[in-house]
Amino acid sequence: MDIRQLVIASKERDRVVKDLCTLFNLKVAFNDPGIINFGLENALLPVGETFLEVISPVEDNTTAERFINRRNGDGGYMVIIQVEDFIKSKNLVESNNIQIVWNSNSPEAKAMHLHPKQMGGAILSLDQMTPTDSWKWAGSDWEKFVDISVVNSLVGVKIQSSDPDNMKAKWEKVLGVQAVNNKIQLDSTWIEFIEEVDGRGEGIYSFNISVKDIDGMMTKADKLNLIVNNNIQIGGVNFELSHQF
Repeated sequence: MDIRQLVIASKERDRVVKDLCTLFNLKVAFNDPGIINFGLENALLPVGETFLEVISPVEDNTTAERFINRRNGDGGYMVIIQVEDFIKSKNLVESNNIQIVWNSNSPEAKAMHLHPKQMGGAILSLDQMTPTDSWKWAGSDWEKFVDISVVNSLVGVKIQSSDPDNMKAKWEKVLGVQAVNNKIQLDSTWIEFIEEVDGRGEGIYSFNISVKDIDGMMTKADKLNLIVNNNIQIGGVNFELSHQF
């Protein structure tokens, strides 16, 4: 069980995508036509075998638009975790009385989005792929767009709250993993719950991404005017760097 995809909601998809691609040497692998049913457009960017998605509302009164307004700007929107046993995960969700707000039962991808007000912090999606190394949401040929010359993978996510212990407990129960020091360690990735630090309210504070050259990346980000309060910030999300090549 690991984080496989992290999602940014932005009013300006193309601007955010351009910044991500320029800084991290990423490429767009897929634009999903199906999400127009949610009043959205998107772009999927492989980061090794993990993914960044940028979504933008193209219709009024979408859930994403309300999210952007509530958080006073762009921000981290979803955490998508790939699970090995979908039935086991669904049983954990139901036994904790968490509402499933959307689901997929296709042969290639079983998925469930959990009610964000009940979970807190972000929309959590639990997904199972067949075959395991595929990723339906990124299209059928996403591997051709992978470039790990600069970045390797998404490593973790920090979620802020005025009561991180309470939020952590909810996520622990649904994931079936005990946190240590407010961090839920999955197989290779992690989710950490922190006190609110930026005045934007409950929500995703940062994505952690593994890069080849931390100092060089910070210098490049500075030249691209992507440094805010000493952090790389794109689409309202702080990008914290780690070296895990």
